[in-house]
Amino acid sequence: MDFSLTDEQEAVRESATAVFAGAVDADRVAAVEATEDRVDRELWSALAAADLLGLAVPTELGGGGLGLTELCLLLEAQGACLAPVPLWPTLVLGGLAIARFGSPDQQARWLPAVARGEAFLSAALAEVAVRPTARPAVSARPAGAGWVLTGHLLTVPQAHLAARVVVPAESDAGVLLALVDPTGRGAVLERAVTTNREVHPHLRLAEAEVAEEDVLVGPPDGAAALRWLLQAAWTGLAALAVGVGESALEQTARHLNEREQFGRPLSTFQGVKLKAADAAIDLEAMRVTLWQAAWRLDTGREAAEAVAVAQWQASERGQRVVHATQHLHGGLGADVSYPIHRYFLWGKQLELMLGSPTTHLARLGRLVAAGARA
Repeated sequence: MDFSLTDEQEAVRESATAVFAGAVDADRVAAVEATEDRVDRELWSALAAADLLGLAVPTELGGGGLGLTELCLLLEAQGACLAPVPLWPTLVLGGLAIARFGSPDQQARWLPAVARGEAFLSAALAEVAVRPTARPAVSARPAGAGWVLTGHLLTVPQAHLAARVVVPAESDAGVLLALVDPTGRGAVLERAVTTNREVHPHLRLAEAEVAEEDVLVGPPDGAAALRWLLQAAWTGLAALAVGVGESALEQTARHLNEREQFGRPLSTFQGVKLKAADAAIDLEAMRVTLWQAAWRLDTGREAAEAVAVAQWQASERGQRVVHATQHLHGGLGADVSYPIHRYFLWGKQLELMLGSPTTHLARLGRLVAAGARA
């Protein structure tokens, strides 16, 4: 399969790389991590000005009318510099879900604001992402023309910023996806900080009311919509993992060429070369499976197996890459103030969000077996 980028996609990659290169360095990231929100709002505005936040917003609403593949190019560029902005939750978890499933009114209300950088979004998927058979942690019951939601949701990405959070809920009629105001009546946020120093609060819902106009997908279509959203979310995380790993390995190569031991560069030692080569092979496997998954989702093809493969590669190999790059830095890699350590933290956080590699392999095995029986 040829995954060469189109001219339009190359332009997205170049634009994203240019914006991040001009605004993000280790000192800037450290300064943002010291703030309360831990989000670089100036960079967010710059991304909006470059028309990158509206990549997947329909053209009639002022966006680029593109898809997940282009968002993955943006996420890969973000991962390369560890930019502290909520692209994945806002553009994939929230924006892409509304663009695909939202009513015209919902799209008109939220997507232009996302494209302009005026609205953050998120989704509460941690519980249902644990395993394929997991049920939503929130229960829903009808109340007048809307719904009432109750439940406890863990680690909702940047929910403290979000105007709306996509919340899957279980009702007697089936699964629904609701756009919940995390600051509304019946909703309480509890601050939580992740391994890579982002804020992913817990969200408690106690009889939180959701109006009918804030129901993104109702029963009986909610379960299928949730499956698609999970696949898009995992693919986006895989793109971040590729960006993190690529940049970490590039920095490590420079370090190994410049650092000497016994009068020769570290890069000339056989054991060092083998470890770096293994990381490069891991990255190539992550990259090709990522684009396979994104392509299948964007073209409406069956993507469950492709996403499971990309998810496993990003979780298993992604962590292996950042571990190798930290190890190859020797004592510097253990210094929490040294840039490469932050790449290790991001790699570990992405592994946790992607889930256990063993779980992915088990799910992939079931998918393959089911296909063989069909």
